[in-house]
Order: sequence, then structure tokens, then C-alpha cells
Amino acid sequence: MTLLWDQDTNSPDTYRYALGTVERLETAPLVLRALAAAPQELLVVVGPDVDLQAVCDLAAQIRVDRPEVGVIMLRRRLDVTVMGQALRSGVREVVPADDQNALADTCRRNIELSQRLRGATGGPVHEGRVVTVFSAKGGVGKTTFSTNLGACLASTGVRVLLIDLDLGFGDVAISLQLMHERSMSDVVAMSGALDEQGLASVVTRHESGLDALCAPSEPGDVDRISGATVSEVIRVARRMYDVVLIDTPPAFTEHVLVGFDASDLLVLIATLDIPALKNLRVTLDTLDLLGNPRDSRVVVLNRSDAKVGLTHDDVVRTIKQPIAVSVPSSHSVPASVNRGVPIVLNEPKHPVSVAIRTLVDRHIRPLVNREPELATAGSRPTGAGDAPPNPPRSRREMRFLHRGGKR
Repeated sequence: MTLLWDQDTNSPDTYRYALGTVERLETAPLVLRALAAAPQELLVVVGPDVDLQAVCDLAAQIRVDRPEVGVIMLRRRLDVTVMGQALRSGVREVVPADDQNALADTCRRNIELSQRLRGATGGPVHEGRVVTVFSAKGGVGKTTFSTNLGACLASTGVRVLLIDLDLGFGDVAISLQLMHERSMSDVVAMSGALDEQGLASVVTRHESGLDALCAPSEPGDVDRISGATVSEVIRVARRMYDVVLIDTPPAFTEHVLVGFDASDLLVLIATLDIPALKNLRVTLDTLDLLGNPRDSRVVVLNRSDAKVGLTHDDVVRTIKQPIAVSVPSSHSVPASVNRGVPIVLNEPKHPVSVAIRTLVDRHIRPLVNREPELATAGSRPTGAGDAPPNPPRSRREMRFLHRGGKR
């Protein structure tokens, strides 16, 4: 099966002779998401108009994460300098864009090589699922949801890592009463060389079996933590855990955007107040602009029984999306936070606990239990992927939009 990274909507027809029916993707994050969702994928072909540095960055990442996957780059004119840079980054071959026979031969040769490499490594590399909990408004219960989701999964034997990406003011550690000695700031020294042993040395174990990578104790450490470091942490964590949960700040920071790119599921929290609903609507629009698939999001309505003049139906009309789970208000929730014991563990029959388990069972556990189907030799994709409802925007464009279009 072949993934084609090309922004030209006609490219599947252009290369049909050489590639068969392909899945066309428009950005590198979408390619990585497709590879993560389908361990059977063996080949990525990159169109001739994709930026060379972007191709090299993707190939370098695939070479580390999925060494059995081949990357083939198409170019309208072959240049020794371009070929050298591409091959050094991990691109297997560079092929003339107008030579369909050469492309077909290259694909067959590389699929055979990828199959041998996959057999030598004992099959597809384990890839855990990434679930990000987000709201653009503070105080809606993101950390409470993150800790309870993690504890619920971990208590049933699922390997879970909870990453606190609210790097300046994260509350995961205090919510679980973790006496942590190391945090995300300790990962910085290992950036570029982080492995499983390194990540294991900085996580803290909760009594439920949940591992947590806590936010720095000093807010000043945030500036030292780059988006590339966060991306590296997530890549390594996926090889170690079944689920990587990400708790976030109420803002579209660089770190949050990295988490979005890697996520298989976004849990968006809403409450029954106008500011929260306005911010949720903006969030959904922004995710559309980023090219995030709509079927990878679920909306949770927290404190759904609050008598504040708004109803469940008002929320659905405002956000134009169904509510996955409604969670009632309860004084037991802040009491459980103050005790440092997730309510799903302390009061498993409480209505809040039941709602959280419903979210886990309906939307998270199916991701964990999904078994990939291995492709057979020389197989081709059976159908092209749909383009996202709106073309993805770069992060530079997103910053421009958030400033109201002012340079």
C-alpha cells in the first residue's frame, strides 16, 4: 500500500500507472498520522513540488520511528546536490517525476526491501495511541478528566503515560499527590537522543499504575523546552505505552500544536457558559483550518446539569457537533482532587465515574484494541483517502490568523 504526499488533487490520476490507487495526503503530519494508524504501510511517495527540507525532515523521522518504511521522492529535474541531501536524510531513492516506468520499478523494489526489513525486525513496531484533552478556556476540568481517564485505563492493565503539557502551571502532580523528583525539564538534556530508558527515568508512577511526566517545578524552565523535544517525548512514549494522554493549557501553544499533530483522539471539554462555548466553537474552526480530521474529536459536556440558563441542546446548536458524554456536577469531584485520589478509583459507582468510564469504553478503548491488518506482498491501496474538509494551514499561518490577520 502506498501513501502519496502531494498537494496536487490530480496526482492520484497522474501516477496511477505506477502506484495504482493511492491515499493522497497534503501535509507531513497527516502522513505520520496515517503511518501510525496503519502499521502495515510500507511506502511513502513524495510529489515533485513538496519542499525539499520538509521531505528530508519527514524521511529522517520515519527512518527512526519506522525504519522498514521506504520514502521515495519525485523531482522534475535530478540534481546531484538535491539527491545527496535527500539520501543523507533517509530518502531511499529519487526518481524523475515524468518516468512512470522507473517509478513503478522503484516502488516494487522498495516494497520487497521493506517486507524483508519488517521480517527482520519481527513485524510492525508497537505504536500506542495518543489522546489529548483540551479546552481553550481554563477551569473547565481538563486536568481532572486527564487524571481520571489515565487512572481508569491504568487500573484495568492498560499501559498509560500522562504528559502534563501545561508546562508553566501544570497541576497533574498535585492532583495525584505525586512526589516527583524529575519532570519535563529533565528531558531537555536528552533531546535528540531520548530513548526508552531515558524516558523511564523521568516519569513518576501513581498507585493506580499510571505513569506521569510532570510539568517543571519552575515556570522559567518552559522556555528551554522546545516543540521538537515534546515531539520526541511523544514518539518514544508511543513505543512504550498503549495510551499516551496529554493534559494541556488553555491556549494554542507550540507544544499543544505538536500534541494535536500526534493525536489519534482529541477530547474537547465544554461547560454550560457562553465564554466556554465561544472558545469551543473557535477551537473546532481552528482544528478544521489545521486539517485535523473531524472524526478524531469528541466533545464532553462537563457539569451538564448546572442550572445556568443553557441546555444540552443549546450547546449542540452552538458547536454543530454532538456531545459524546455528559458529566454531571458533584461536590465529590473537588473533594477527590483535594485527597489526590481520582474519583473513578475512590467512588467507582458515582455518576461522574460512570460517565468517565463510558467515555473510555466508547472512544478510547476501541483505539487501543484496534488490530492492524498486515498487507500482503505487492499489495496496493483499495481506495484513495479523502482530503480534509479545509486545506491544512501551517503554524506560521495559524499565528497570523490568531493575530487577526496583522503582520
